[in-house]
Amino acid sequence: MSNSGEQPNPYAQQPPQPPQGAAPQGPPPPPQMPQQNQGPQPPSPYGQVPQQNPYAQQPAGYGYPAAHGVPTMPGGVPAGAPGGYGGGPAPTGGGKGLPAWLWAVGGAVVASAVWAGVLFATGGSSDAASPDLGGYRYQADLCGSTSWTPFEDARYKMEDSSTSASAGENPASSGHQDPALDSMWCNADLVPDDAGDDDYSSTFVYTKAFLHKKTDPAPEFAAQYRSYEEQESSTKYKVTPVQGIGDEAYLVTREESADSKSRYVVLGVRDGWMTYETSWSSFSSSDNSGAPSSDEVADMLRTSATQTLKKLQG
Repeated sequence: MSNSGEQPNPYAQQPPQPPQGAAPQGPPPPPQMPQQNQGPQPPSPYGQVPQQNPYAQQPAGYGYPAAHGVPTMPGGVPAGAPGGYGGGPAPTGGGKGLPAWLWAVGGAVVASAVWAGVLFATGGSSDAASPDLGGYRYQADLCGSTSWTPFEDARYKMEDSSTSASAGENPASSGHQDPALDSMWCNADLVPDDAGDDDYSSTFVYTKAFLHKKTDPAPEFAAQYRSYEEQESSTKYKVTPVQGIGDEAYLVTREESADSKSRYVVLGVRDGWMTYETSWSSFSSSDNSGAPSSDEVADMLRTSATQTLKKLQG
């Protein structure tokens, strides 16, 4: 049958028909994934543009994930943190607050400023205390500042340099200055006034002083001398505190038998950040009846130290 007018194009795309209420004929089609709230499809690797379902709901302007799961703010700007997608809490304040990273940077700057103020107020560190030298000064010639009077009163004199057991000058001084520690030494070789040619004897007085300019020697000073008593050897020592000289002082005496021909006594003194030590070491091959006892040697060392320290302060 022919009809007048325009004939329908058999190749024209027919508009999609909405689903009818009648029951479907034949086996039901496979279930389709719901099209509601579905985001834009990712780009095809072959460059084809996917067709949009005209009945699919379009994404809203806020809170919908972009193609690769990156949430975007209005205008396509990536959001700082996704809200409600398993990440951190969403920013509050209607988008007007500062980003979290900026708050972190600001906090670090404030903390650094506070710490810098503390260092400035305290001088940097508690270890930077000024040295308490108590007026003691470096002496290049410690022997020249050492008091020999107590030894001379006990009838001892300097051994001649040509026959001294110590090679070279007698007494001999040495020293060294350093920003952290000034060091002074004096070694002397003494002999009894009445020593005979066939009498072999040796008496050495060693003296040293240190000016500590960076570290307070007080915490370890006592332990240095107390350690003599802790030595596990056949030689025994007695350590005795000494009053009336410096901030603290200790006398170390080696225990000798009654007929011993040797003596060894050490006196250590700390006065502020200055430490001083003088020692007596002697041996005689002849009759020891005229040699000073350990107690007499201790008195000589104590008197010499008291007079010497006054000179080091002058």
